Amino acid sequence: MLLYIHVPFCARRCSYCDFAIAVRRAVPSDAFAADVEAEWRLRQSDPWWNASPRVETIYFGGGTPSHVEPSALGRILGAIASERTVDPGAEITIEANPDDVTSSNAAEWRALGINRISLGVQSFDPHVLAWMHRTHTAEQIPVAVDLLRRAGFDNISIDLIYGLPGSLARDWSADLDAALALAPEHLSLYSLTVESGTPLGKWTTRGTVQPLPDDRVAAEYLGANARLNDAGFEHYEVSNAARPGFRAVHNAGYWRRAPFIGLGPSSHSGAARDRRWNLREYEAWRRAIEAGADPTDGSESLSDDQLLLEERYLGLRTDRGVPLDLVPVEKRTMWVAQGWAEEPGARIRLTPEGWLRLDALVASL
Repeated sequence: MLLYIHVPFCARRCSYCDFAIAVRRAVPSDAFAADVEAEWRLRQSDPWWNASPRVETIYFGGGTPSHVEPSALGRILGAIASERTVDPGAEITIEANPDDVTSSNAAEWRALGINRISLGVQSFDPHVLAWMHRTHTAEQIPVAVDLLRRAGFDNISIDLIYGLPGSLARDWSADLDAALALAPEHLSLYSLTVESGTPLGKWTTRGTVQPLPDDRVAAEYLGANARLNDAGFEHYEVSNAARPGFRAVHNAGYWRRAPFIGLGPSSHSGAARDRRWNLREYEAWRRAIEAGADPTDGSESLSDDQLLLEERYLGLRTDRGVPLDLVPVEKRTMWVAQGWAEEPGARIRLTPEGWLRLDALVASL
């Protein structure tokens, strides 16, 4: 099974963020760890959670997991290992902000068995970082990477956001160069999305921010694909590229539809056709846990048609693609002719041009 722990705490909300977070000056690390432990124990008696007894990967996402005291992360990892077998050499990832990376934190994370860092960089431009409401500076990014290397981390991923408003005059090529100069093993590239209710959503509604035109967003994406290929990376999924041997094991598990378990507010779980999700907001989840109640907020069982849609969508977002028989021949022929797909052997996979149209292509099926 894949195990995901949602850590909701952040020092502030980024201008584009619509995630389930809890802004806290003082993070209740010990209390949060105790609540996650309680949910983990609660789930052990649920047969639905026992479909896959081994833990293959562990991922601390958020939010800002690096905001939590390392000792609290250790408590959670200890609780997991006390109930289930964690695979030797399991990929254990923590999302971290550059300003949370200290020599002490890095050393403690490594001592806990955490072996992969997902560093939330987003940009190297000070003006852009301020616009995003990020808490770190451009100068802190290379310092963080150096501290992580000194602590023994040899699997570092860097997150970047492309498609920013033209008014910011952000140099996307320069950001890519700066990221590659740090020699990460992995890069995640996310297109800026405007969500209602966020500061960015309000700025866009008022007209004070104009989204980047689609053709320029596409140009940034395709330019990044070419740059990463030249640098020896494998662009193996819509938003992810890695040096050979460093693909994200946890995320790849989702795309191959492995069983996954979520702990913490807003987390999701899935096995076969069944899906469950927790209460979204931290306080509601916390109250349920501390009252000894089940924090599940909803569930569903996917129909055969929904399972087929999921298999197509998840497969086509990776460089593995899907078996030819999952896409009608007339669609395959048209996609290949347009340069949106290719057919290696008995499978069809999308090209980067096709990935830009992923949602529309899958919807057309």
